[in-house]
Amino acid sequence: MTTEVELPVVLPGVPQEDHCVQRLADELEEMAGISRVHLRGVSAGAPEALCIHYDPELISLQRVRELASSMGIGLGERYGHLSLEMDSSVHARKARTIAGQLQAIPGVVEATTSPAGRVNIEYDRTQTGEADLRAKLEDFGVGRSGPAPDQGAQGQHEGHNHKDGQDHAHSHGGILGANSELLFSLACGLLLLIGFAIEKLGLLANDWVPTSLYVAAYLFGGWFTLREAIENIKLKRFEIDTLMLVAAAGAAALGAWAEGALLLFLFSLGHALEHYAMGRAKRAIEALAKLAPETARVVKDGKVTEVQVESLIPGDVVVVRPNDRMPADGFVVKGTSSVDQAPVTGESIPVDKLPVGDRALARVRPDSVEMQSRVFAGTINGSGAMEVEVTRRSGESALARVVKMVSEAETRKSPTQRFTDKFERVFVPAVLILAVLLLFSWVVIDEPFRDSFYRAMAVLVAASPCALAIATPSAVLAGIARAARGGVLIKGGAPLEELGMVRAIAFDKTGTLTEGKPRITDIKVMQGSTEQELLQVAVAVEALSDHPLAAAIVRDGNARLGEVPVPVATDLANFTGSGVQARVNGLNVWIGKAEMFGTGGISTLTAEAQSAIDELRNVGRTTMAVRLGDRDIGVIGLMDTPRPEAREALDKLRSLGIQRMIMISGDHQTVAQAVATDVGLDDAWGNLMPDDKVKAIRQLKDTERVAMVGDGVNDAPAMASASVGIAMGAASSDVALETADVALMSEDLRQVAFSVALSRRTRSVIRQNVYVSLGVVAVLVPATVMGLGIGPAVAVHEGSTLLVVFNALRLLGYRQS
Repeated sequence: MTTEVELPVVLPGVPQEDHCVQRLADELEEMAGISRVHLRGVSAGAPEALCIHYDPELISLQRVRELASSMGIGLGERYGHLSLEMDSSVHARKARTIAGQLQAIPGVVEATTSPAGRVNIEYDRTQTGEADLRAKLEDFGVGRSGPAPDQGAQGQHEGHNHKDGQDHAHSHGGILGANSELLFSLACGLLLLIGFAIEKLGLLANDWVPTSLYVAAYLFGGWFTLREAIENIKLKRFEIDTLMLVAAAGAAALGAWAEGALLLFLFSLGHALEHYAMGRAKRAIEALAKLAPETARVVKDGKVTEVQVESLIPGDVVVVRPNDRMPADGFVVKGTSSVDQAPVTGESIPVDKLPVGDRALARVRPDSVEMQSRVFAGTINGSGAMEVEVTRRSGESALARVVKMVSEAETRKSPTQRFTDKFERVFVPAVLILAVLLLFSWVVIDEPFRDSFYRAMAVLVAASPCALAIATPSAVLAGIARAARGGVLIKGGAPLEELGMVRAIAFDKTGTLTEGKPRITDIKVMQGSTEQELLQVAVAVEALSDHPLAAAIVRDGNARLGEVPVPVATDLANFTGSGVQARVNGLNVWIGKAEMFGTGGISTLTAEAQSAIDELRNVGRTTMAVRLGDRDIGVIGLMDTPRPEAREALDKLRSLGIQRMIMISGDHQTVAQAVATDVGLDDAWGNLMPDDKVKAIRQLKDTERVAMVGDGVNDAPAMASASVGIAMGAASSDVALETADVALMSEDLRQVAFSVALSRRTRSVIRQNVYVSLGVVAVLVPATVMGLGIGPAVAVHEGSTLLVVFNALRLLGYRQS
């Protein structure tokens, strides 16, 4: 499939021949699932467009959008995204049927469904609209159950204007609701038992009574199976349900009504129990959505009023009493307490919270607020009362985004699931051919046609890969749900399996292996300047930037200046990975790494400044040179503190079999190596610009699967180039949530080890399920050919289906050793 993006939207003001366009295309082509990226020629006055070719089996259009957005691409408003959730879980075969029906609608680019009941639709707004799709969904038995979403409050992603319609829907299971299939199955079993008792005990002389009961059992047992078979036949597909109906009809044709009713009873009962088990995994995800309270206590005009959480807007101040759950994301403005953040970030120890220092600045730049002052919806307050200023609406909170993304992640297929889907597409027709051949076995061997027909039907039952169809989706769903409960968002089966196979991990330095809270340690003033002038200029310029180093210079610089006024800086320009330029008092100011000077028209540093930088780098300091006009006025040395849990986390990763761990950093090699040695890493690659980081990841990826751990902001291209991109601190970063394959909601490095361990356990469960599924088929097919009856074949067949589902559900209770 392809999607096109107009160049003026992608790179405003950049001509087609600019090298940035080709670099962007090259980076996108490195992504798994994207085969080709090229420029579409100009025709009929249409603007240049970037054409992206992708494989929907490997990557969704939504993921293409996320990756493109992380690289600075805006995808406009042409494509829409509709996400619906059905009240009851849908088994894998029904999910595929719904997806096939949706895919056939003109204008639908991509449609995916999950066994847990999530429906995702990507559509072209020029051909269809949300109202039309909802109407079609009603025809398919999937409709709305609640008000339409507040489109103004959600779906606006950075980099493109993309509205996400998210709603709850329901599957019309029947007049008895979600339990209809189970009750119909039990009714089938009861009718079968009564008919069998009457027939065997000779309670009635008339044979039509037990036969009538068997026919009624057929009706109840085959009701849902027949509906799905008809829908599949309309789509020109033969699924497992069709095979079961053929077998049941064959039994009836032979007069073996009891055995046919038994087949439908066991099959429908297996489905019903499968739905129940999958519902357990789904409820584990739904439990996340129920963490946030329904009401909040808002302070207005000195009075406290209780309102619905949905009505809160940024700027409202809410009162959070002891032991209450936080109603919204925000920052503390009054009071102190400790907060249990485990429901969102997975942190096991409550975090102390303090009022924010500068409330006005926090309101303007909420993402820059220190974690000690930030709170998230759904977390639990401790013993102290607090007042919190709301920064996000309820639908935009970290918790709401996690619930939404986890639900959408269920539809992203893993490599094993793609393999089993392809296997089924070949296997099911092969089974039908085998059954037809067995129908004529009476020609070869001396037996009546009835026996040949019965054997053929038994083989149909035995060879139906029901367990295989649910083996991988059930494990993926349970694994994703368990990860989310531990504060880790894994965006689908593909990254879940990939993470379990990585043997190398690359770490960014700042904010990943270090705390991302550097401090000023040294100030070197050049001749003709003063420390006060140096700090005034540096603080003025860096106040306009949101980089961690800039925040450290502003914080510590202001502390050193005290009451000394700071001038106003204007016209900030960023040199990605190098530094910044601005104007102060009419003069140009450059602040950045030594490597920034001497390139791009900027003159080289003086020998005095270069000497100061070399001296500080030799003792492991990160350095920032400051130039005012044509004078180098000084060098600032900073040091970031390694995370205390870094060494423990890295040791755990080694014990899990990670063979190679590397730190990649834009800092000087000497500084990078000093930090790497401190945390227990043997290898550090320094002096890397963002483009160099991408090349480093590609170099590693050429020889082995590699994961990249970063903050998801400056490292987005490198993370996207890795086999799996892992972002830390995603609870406080919208960009990290969007760009990463795996998002760690907290800033605890140990969650990386937890994610890898869970992924490996999930891969193990998937393999177990696949082996059981194929093994049962391999045993049952020869057994039925040799004479095993339909009844025992169905019992073993459905038993294996339940076995793989409950085996997968063990992942919900996973604990890292």
